[in-house]
Formats: sequence, C-alpha cells, structure tokens
Amino acid sequence: MSSVRKILVCDDDNDLRTALVEQLGLYDEFQVKNVDCATAAIQLVKSDHFDLVIMDVGLPDIDGREAVKIMRKNGFKSPILMLTGHDGEADTILGLEAGANDYVTKPFRFAVLLARIRAHLRQHESSDDAIFQVGPYSFRPGQKLLVTDKGSKIRLTEKETAIIRFLYRAGQRVIPRDVLLQEVWGYNSNVTTHTLETHIYRLRQKIEPDPGRARLLVTESGGYKLVP
Repeated sequence: MSSVRKILVCDDDNDLRTALVEQLGLYDEFQVKNVDCATAAIQLVKSDHFDLVIMDVGLPDIDGREAVKIMRKNGFKSPILMLTGHDGEADTILGLEAGANDYVTKPFRFAVLLARIRAHLRQHESSDDAIFQVGPYSFRPGQKLLVTDKGSKIRLTEKETAIIRFLYRAGQRVIPRDVLLQEVWGYNSNVTTHTLETHIYRLRQKIEPDPGRARLLVTESGGYKLVP
C-alpha cells in the first residue's frame, strides 16, 4: 500500500519553485505538482486531491491569501503553508485568518520547511477531514466512507474504518492478527481473533470485486496488509 502524499507547490519564482519540486522529489513519501499562478492552483485542488499546498503570497494574478480564502470556500480541507518575503506580524495574521495553517518567511532552510510539512501532514491525518487513497477508493475515515472514482459510496462501520486506517498507516507491512486485534479493539479486550476474521470477511465483501480472491485486503504470513 502506498502512503505517498500529494503536494502542490504554487510560486511564480521559477528558481524557487523548481528547487522545491526537486528537493521534495528526493523523498519517496511525496508526489509533487507545481504551478506558477493562483488561478491554476485553485482549479487543480478542485479537480484533484492534494494532501498539502505550499502557496506563495505574492502571485501575479491573485494574492495568495485571497486564493487560500477561495480554496477554503470551495471546501479544500488539507493543510496550506504560505510563503512570503515579508516577516511582519500583521502579514502573518492576515495569512492565518485567510485559512492558512502556517506561514514561512523567505529565505528559509529547506529542512525547516520539510519539518513543518511533515508536522502538518501528521496533524491533518488524525483529523476528521483527512482523505487517503486506498486502492481504487478515496478513504474518508472521519465520515466512515470509501468513495469510488465515480462517486459511489461504501459505508463502513467504526471497526472497519479502524482496520483500514491502521493497515494504511502500516504501508505494505504485514500486520499480525493479534496486533491488529489489540489496535482496533484495545489491549484489555477479550475479543478473539475469530471476531477480527469475521470483520475482515465482511469488509472484503464490501470492497473486493472478488472477495474470494482478495487483491486489496490480503492475508499473508499470519496477518493482513493493504496492497496498491
């Protein structure tokens, strides 16, 4: 299962934008797209899912803060980090009030920006607004939903949601049954692995095209894992 995070970089400084794309691209955990104007960024986040946006304030078409307001109004929930050449307190307040999650002043060290990106991604992934790509589905744990690319919704129980969330975070590692049982039902639970297996069976009936030949939620080496 891939846990790649999609990041959009919006900045009209070609050198800076190229450098950010190249540096973020060195990390397998990120997939990066970039644009040089706010209008393009607004359109992209409407048509595609991004886990985080890096948005410059001084853009040629629309002020970055206004662009953030539009994105939020359109329903964009993921973190937005703003870049600015100004370090005034009033400027920072305006950016945060527009809906940004953080404000980074140029020039900045990439290591600092990277740490902030990861911190905001971690925080967002524990929120009800988080969306993850699980195989062919958009997984929305806060709503207990899997959504197909055609918009069809598969409703999940609380335990099914917890199972998918934990396996997703494990990447492609196989999680032993007892570990998954403890994580989902709790360490003090008297629930047996039979209960877990029943939930896995029902979950496969919902998400697998052929539940008897699971391709997404598979059994392997005494445990379970999610695969792309």
